[in-house]
Amino acid sequence: MTFDKLRNTPLLAKFRERLERMPVPEVEDSLWLRVLVQALVVVGIIATDVAAETQISFWAVPLSIVGAAWSWYSRRKPNIPVKFCIAIGMLGALAYFLSNLRDSLNDTRLILAELLIQLQVLHSFDLPRRKDLGYSMVIGLILLGVAATLSQTMAFAPLLLLFLAIALPVLVLDYRSRLGLLETVRRRSPTEMGEGGKKPKLILPFPLRRLSFLLLVVVGLGLTIFAFLPRVPGYQLRTFPVSSPIQFTDNLDPSNVNNPGYRGRKGKEGSGTGRGQNKEEGAGELDDTFYYGFNEKINQNLRGFLKPKVVLRVRSQAEGFWRVLAFDRYTGQGWEISRNKQAFSIDRPSWSYKFILPPAFTANRIQEVVQTYTVVSELPNLIPAMANAKDLYFPAQQVAVDTEGSIRGPGLIEGLTYTVISDVPYRDRTLLSKASTKYSKNIQKYYLQVPAGIKEKVRQRTEEILTNAQKVAKTNKPIVSAYEKALYIAQYLKQNPNYKLEKVPPFLKDKEDLVSAFLFGYQNSPPNQKITGGYADHFATVYTIMLRSIGIPARVVGGFAPGEFNPFTGLYVVKNTDAYLMTEVFFPKYGWFAFDPIPGHPLIPPSIEENQSFTAIEKLWKWIAGWLPSPVNNFLNNLFGGIIGWIFGAIVWFFALFNQGWTGLFTGLIVAICLTFLGWLGWNGWQYWRYHRWLKRLHPMEGIYQQMLRWLGEHGLRKHPAYTPFEYASASRQQYADERGEAIEEISQAYVRWRYGGESPNLSYLRRRLEVLRKSQLRKMGRRRTG
Repeated sequence: MTFDKLRNTPLLAKFRERLERMPVPEVEDSLWLRVLVQALVVVGIIATDVAAETQISFWAVPLSIVGAAWSWYSRRKPNIPVKFCIAIGMLGALAYFLSNLRDSLNDTRLILAELLIQLQVLHSFDLPRRKDLGYSMVIGLILLGVAATLSQTMAFAPLLLLFLAIALPVLVLDYRSRLGLLETVRRRSPTEMGEGGKKPKLILPFPLRRLSFLLLVVVGLGLTIFAFLPRVPGYQLRTFPVSSPIQFTDNLDPSNVNNPGYRGRKGKEGSGTGRGQNKEEGAGELDDTFYYGFNEKINQNLRGFLKPKVVLRVRSQAEGFWRVLAFDRYTGQGWEISRNKQAFSIDRPSWSYKFILPPAFTANRIQEVVQTYTVVSELPNLIPAMANAKDLYFPAQQVAVDTEGSIRGPGLIEGLTYTVISDVPYRDRTLLSKASTKYSKNIQKYYLQVPAGIKEKVRQRTEEILTNAQKVAKTNKPIVSAYEKALYIAQYLKQNPNYKLEKVPPFLKDKEDLVSAFLFGYQNSPPNQKITGGYADHFATVYTIMLRSIGIPARVVGGFAPGEFNPFTGLYVVKNTDAYLMTEVFFPKYGWFAFDPIPGHPLIPPSIEENQSFTAIEKLWKWIAGWLPSPVNNFLNNLFGGIIGWIFGAIVWFFALFNQGWTGLFTGLIVAICLTFLGWLGWNGWQYWRYHRWLKRLHPMEGIYQQMLRWLGEHGLRKHPAYTPFEYASASRQQYADERGEAIEEISQAYVRWRYGGESPNLSYLRRRLEVLRKSQLRKMGRRRTG
C-alpha cells in the first residue's frame, strides 16, 4: 500500500479532519516575555550547577536556548512530529531517572533537579502559549529552590539576586498578557532610531525604575525576615542529608587511624596529599596541611604552622566544638590512646544509613542537637561530631568507636556529607560544683596517670595556685569542689603573664618533659633566659596534668572550633587552622565537660544555651559589627542592647508558651489574638494620622474635594482617572438625587473654578456642604438602629 493510499484511508482521513477542526490555541506573541522567561530558566539551571558543583549547564543551557528560539519561530504551527519526539525524550528521561534513583535514595534532590532540567530542555521546543511559558517559570523557581537547599557558599547569592531582578518584569509582562494588553509600541524619534551619529535607545515594555525600587524593597524585606526567623529546636522529619555510599574494598580496621599528615606508619606511606612531615617521636616539623593532633599517638615536640584551608562546612542547630578524638595516656612529650586496640566496629542495617552509637549516660539535663557536615577537603578517617553523639547517618557499611567516644570511619573524602545527632548536656554549674569526688577504679586507672618524675612538683605548684586563690579573693574559704578548682586553674593559666603563647617554643630534649618545661623553663632556653609557656595545645596538656596531679580525672580532647559562621548560608565554615586541643574533666553521674585554658579562647567552649531560636540574628549582628569601628560598635551595643534584649526576651517567652502543654497553647493563642488586634488598631491609627497629615499639606479647597472623593469611594462610587470632575459629579448625581447630590455638584463646581479659573472659594460654606455627606450617613445609621 502506497503512502498516498494510506493517507486516504477512512480512519486517517477522519483523524486528519478532526485535527483540522480543532481550535487553534492562542499563541503568546510577547518576545520580551519569552526572552525573560528563558533567562529565568537559565539562571535556575546555572544556580543548580553552582550549588551542586555539577556541569549540567554546559549542555542544558545551549539546548534550552535553541529550543526557545525554535518555539518562537514555530509558535503558530501544530508541530506534531516535534511533540512526538518530546514525548519519547521525556520517557527516556524518566527511565534514566529511575535507573539512578536506587543509588540516591538517601538524598534525591540532585537527581530530581536533573530530571526537571531534562524535561525543561525538551519542553522548551514547544512553547506556543502563555501557559507553557508559565510552566517554564515554575521550573526555574523550583530549580532555584533546589539550589538553595544544596548551596553551601555565597556563590548562590548573586544568582538569587539576578533571578529576582528578572522575575519582577516577568510577573509584570505575564499579568499584562493575562489581561490581553499588548506591548505598547510607539513611533521612535530619529535620535532613538540611531540617526545623527547617536546610538538607538532601548525601549523597555516595563517601568525599569519602579521595578528597581521594588527589587530593593523585596531584598530588604527578605533579609529582615531571614534575620528574625526563629530556628526551631528540632527537625520534624528524620531523613537527614547523607552523600552517596562510599565503596571500599578493604574491611574497616577499628584500631586504625589514618592521618595523611603522618608517613611511614606501620610500613605504609600516608595516602593523602599532605607533605607527611609529622613524626610520632622526637623533634620535627609540622605538616602544613593536616593537623598533627588527629592520630592515635601525637608528638607535641613538633614545630611549624598550618596553611589555612577550608576542610568542613557544618549546619548545626547550636554552635559547638566539633570533637574528633580524645587521649588518655600522657607520654611526656605528647599523648596516645592507651586502649586503641579495644576500639570496636558497628554495622548499620542494609535499609538505613543510621548507626546507633553507644550512649553516654548523664544525670544532667540534655538537648538534642542535629549537625550536618560536608567535607570540603580530605581529612583523617576520624568523624567530627558534637559531644555525646547518639545517632550517626554515614554512607558506609561500618564505623568504629573507641574507648574515648571517638568515631572512626573508612575515610573522609572531599564532597562527603553525613549527619550526627548528639544529646548535649546543659552545663549546670550548681550541680557540677556539688558532684562527688569518689571515682570508679576504671576512671582512676586511666585518667589520673602522671609520670612519677614530675608528679610531686606539679602537684605542689597546683596546690600553691589554689592556696593563693584565697589571698586573691581575700577570703578564708578554700576552693573545695572539683569543678571550681578546674575553673580557677584554667583561668590562672590564661591570665598568668609567666605562661605566654609562644609561636616557636624551644625544642624539648630527648628525656625532657613537656609539662615541666612549660611550668619551670625549657632546657633549650637561650643563655641567661628562661622560657616558659608554649603552643596553644601545650596549655591543654599542662592543664590536664595539673588537674590529674590533685586527683581530678581529666583527658585531652582534639577537635575543631566552630569556625566562621556565615549568616546568609547558615553554615559554619571550618578551616584546618581551627583544630586544637583542650581538656575534658570527669564528674561522677554527669560525665565529661570541656574546659579551655588557652589564652584568647573562651574558658567554656561554645555549646548549647537555654534558647537557640534567634541565634541567626545574633550571628548576623556579630558579622556586621566586625566591620564597624570599635567606637561605633560600642555605641550601638550600648544604645540598642537593652531594647533588643527586651524584644528578644519577649519573643522567646512567647514561643516558649507553645511548649507548655494545652495551657501554654491556649495562652499563646490568646496573646497572639490580642497582639493582632492591637496591631490592627495601630495600623488604622497610623493610616488615619497619615491621611490627615497629607490633608494639611494640601490647599483647603483641594482638601475638601479629596475628602469628598474618599467618602464617595468608601460608598462604592470611585472616580475613574479618565473622568473629569463634572463627569464624576454627573454620575454621582444619578445615585444621589437628594441634598447629597447637590452638595457633590457644588463642591465639584467650586473645585473646577478654583483649579482652572483661579477663583477664591467660599471655604466655610463648602465645609458645611461636606458635612451634609457625613451627617446623612450618620442619620442613615440611626434609622437602621431604630428600625
